[in-house]
Amino acid sequence: MSDISYRDISLNGLWKNNPAIVQLLGLCPLLAVTGSVINAIGMGLATTLVLTVSNSCVAMIRNFTTDAIRLPSFVMIIAAAVTCIELLMQAFAYELFTILGIFLPLITTNCVILGRADAFASKNSLLPSMWDGFIMGVGFTGVLILLGAIREVVGTGAIFANMDLLFGAGAANWKITLFADYKNVLVAILPPGAFIFTGLIIAMKNMIDGQIKKREAAKKADEPTVSRRVRVTGNIS
Repeated sequence: MSDISYRDISLNGLWKNNPAIVQLLGLCPLLAVTGSVINAIGMGLATTLVLTVSNSCVAMIRNFTTDAIRLPSFVMIIAAAVTCIELLMQAFAYELFTILGIFLPLITTNCVILGRADAFASKNSLLPSMWDGFIMGVGFTGVLILLGAIREVVGTGAIFANMDLLFGAGAANWKITLFADYKNVLVAILPPGAFIFTGLIIAMKNMIDGQIKKREAAKKADEPTVSRRVRVTGNIS
């Protein structure tokens, strides 16, 4: 496609077509591993890397694959990228790797990744596809981190615990205790809390979109009035 707009790709990935709160894809890791910020960052980074790599590879082979092998080849590319990410995490962040557990290999079946490969990367050139994968991953990661932060604060009264699992021993003191003698709210950390807060985030986005639409509608309604006033003023002068 020759009319690719990187601005539109960015807006879609971060807000208008966010995979987590608009498309509602990838909800399994979204709900399962966001009990803390560090878990969310780990899963978000892994998903973003896989999205970027898989989109890039699919874009490069798009003119050489037939319909018969198109989807199997996409899955093989995604599985290879996930395997590389798993090996990297085993080498450099093993404890976080064990915490994320089965949800790392399940990235292979994440609908966000296969969906972007089929809907965008298979129809566009390398650079737009790479950017689409990256920005979709950033949008997905942003929601993961927001949800993880909310659940961690409500659940434990602190934030940024166990950051050394990913960022090294120097990050062990990054934990911020917001409420002293806080009684843990267990439901926030458990799966029901994930559903509750995800629903609240989606509702908040819908409210913001509604306000934006109202403002745009009000501006359009005012435009004819302003133009008539200008014409009337011009005739009088």
